[in-house]
Amino acid sequence: MSQNVTDSNGKISVKERIAYGFGDFSSNIMYSAMSAFLMFYYTDIVGVGAAAVGVIMLCSRLFDGISDLIMGIIIDRTNSKYGKARVWILRLVIPYAIGTVLLFAVPTGWTQTAKLIYIFFSYNLAFTVLFTGINLPYATLTALMTQNQYERSVLSIFRMILATTGTLFIKTCTLPVVKFFGNDAHAWTYTFIVFGILEIITFMITFLGTKERVGNDPESKKENVPVKDGFKALVKNKYWFMATLNLILIFIAQGVNGSAEVYYTKNVLGKSNLIGTFSVALQVTQIICMFFIAIFVKKYGKRNVLMAGAAIMIIGYGIMAVAGTNVPVLIIGCAARGIGNSGISACMFAMVTDTIEYGEWKTGVRTEGLINSAASFGQKLGNGLSTVLLGVILNIGGYVGSAKVQTSGALTAIKAGYIYVPIILTVIQIVVLYFYHLDKEYEGILADLNGRKAAK
Repeated sequence: MSQNVTDSNGKISVKERIAYGFGDFSSNIMYSAMSAFLMFYYTDIVGVGAAAVGVIMLCSRLFDGISDLIMGIIIDRTNSKYGKARVWILRLVIPYAIGTVLLFAVPTGWTQTAKLIYIFFSYNLAFTVLFTGINLPYATLTALMTQNQYERSVLSIFRMILATTGTLFIKTCTLPVVKFFGNDAHAWTYTFIVFGILEIITFMITFLGTKERVGNDPESKKENVPVKDGFKALVKNKYWFMATLNLILIFIAQGVNGSAEVYYTKNVLGKSNLIGTFSVALQVTQIICMFFIAIFVKKYGKRNVLMAGAAIMIIGYGIMAVAGTNVPVLIIGCAARGIGNSGISACMFAMVTDTIEYGEWKTGVRTEGLINSAASFGQKLGNGLSTVLLGVILNIGGYVGSAKVQTSGALTAIKAGYIYVPIILTVIQIVVLYFYHLDKEYEGILADLNGRKAAK
């Protein structure tokens, strides 16, 4: 076995784990802002209809799919002194921050049609081009840092701890900072200029503090897998299909719930500031639990930990369903969801990464970028569908952003998006995971792959 293979299975330092995690802190500044506030910003600040925005975001998913696959192919064919993935973080970090600002800079004085055109182009620039261009290499970086399954799990845990911290930061700080800047449309733009600077700083920590080890030898750099062969290999990877479908379900559920939360706190509970309280209950609980989740992953495997997390998540939603407007009980429900989400978040991306070795073992073709690009498309498809789904639900319920008091139908629609639809989707997620058995097979697959490499 070559020295490169040995290094690729070695332990990653805590310092490098933290540096890697900061990338998802930066990603979640844009992603969580989109999930939690972008629809609210469009409907209540900019003054456009939820259904129209939902249609734009759904159409954008088609472009997203193309950009994900293109970026995956680019990553697989990239050879630079910084590696295959890290170099794209360096190249795109400043444009990425600018894209975040443009999302929250819709000219409010324009006509409805002009606003929708701006939203279409700024949304696609930010997510289809820039988020894909920087986040997909970041996601691929896990597979390039190590082939050790446990180390990948730990990297994923650090990633999600910082991602959750980023989400907590956005949900608790956005509205107060907007208020500080004047609580008008311009205030949203100024807020995300500040957050954009923070995106640059945190992504640069990832670039400077991580190292690519897997496939970082002269022989692997000579190999360029034909696109056709990469797609053929992907189709034969059953575990990739399961892991990606799992991601789609997770992000539809999280997206519907996250986007509905600002409507729920404002219209059902009558206290918009509770969005920060609920976020603290969920995110802080999740962060605390994730410090201990590696023990369970090592003992029970990613799939079982994720399924257990999904079951606890359902319990948390159930508590919120019976709580009504009882805020303390709602907080308990959020905390329960935080426990469940720690298991889900710690494992969902690491499971996709593990399917790279399965695909290589099954077909002889290794395509880190393509596998992660297709999974990334699944993630964004899930989030896009969640936006459309919430828009449809709100439209059916008769929600009107400019109305001072919402109808009972609108309130029911908000509750459905916030609680009941996520429950249904999480149940389906558990059913899908029942058929996933890669955790038990992975070590044998990796040993066989290393044996093939040593024999060459």
